[in-house]
Amino acid sequence: LVFSKVYAKTGGRVRFFLCGGAPLSKDIGEFFYAIGLTIIEGYGLTETSPVITANTFENLKFGTVGKPIPGVDVRIDEGGEIMTKGPNVMNGYYKKEAASREAFEGGWFHTGDIGHFDEEGFLVITDRKKDIIVTSGGKNVAPQPIEGILNLNPYISNALVIGDRRKFISALVVVNFEKLEEYAKFNKIPYETNRDLIKNEKIQYFMEKEVDRATPSLASYEKIKKITLLDREFEIEKGEMTPTLKIKRNIVEEKYRDIIDAMYREE
Repeated sequence: LVFSKVYAKTGGRVRFFLCGGAPLSKDIGEFFYAIGLTIIEGYGLTETSPVITANTFENLKFGTVGKPIPGVDVRIDEGGEIMTKGPNVMNGYYKKEAASREAFEGGWFHTGDIGHFDEEGFLVITDRKKDIIVTSGGKNVAPQPIEGILNLNPYISNALVIGDRRKFISALVVVNFEKLEEYAKFNKIPYETNRDLIKNEKIQYFMEKEVDRATPSLASYEKIKKITLLDREFEIEKGEMTPTLKIKRNIVEEKYRDIIDAMYREE
């Protein structure tokens, strides 16, 4: 009954949705599939017109971006970067010879994305190459999958995972104030402002446990050791997010540099 109501909200005649531009959570894909709404996820760039791989009704696997489309070759280099060739790939960047040479080094177009093929030949995107965190211990950590897990938590609105050249992984966490206020009221935790709420020791302890609860399967070097709660969302107007709601890591990390440094000084 509930599922039929959700389906009806789409107009009742939708055959499928197409998804691209940002990762689709496997859980979300499976949920909509269960109620009769198939989300077909694909992958590509503007430079590839813009498709490289795609799921289809015949070959559908949630948590992946499908298999290469006909006529397109894809391979993974030693560093995990996805590279491609095909008639869909551009010839180069207009009047940017150096950038073009770099993009096509070795004769393949370098996408800048990190990923791998699973045992069935479906492509799995891990992260952007430039976003990969390398800890001071030399461990490579892909932040986006961890952020995706955190963002599924009802008490978390957004998260930025940090740790490049640091001893451990930490995170800036934007809380879902609507849910957190409900928790505070139920547990009789006093507060007047959002800032009061996130500074409360009981709230901080609760959110630390929520982060731990959300990430039980992470490797030890991927585990989030410390978090800082933020009292506002990241904003497009402040230059902290792109129009497609992707966090501008370098800008946010610079804005919160003092807070980030404090997490590591306390160690």
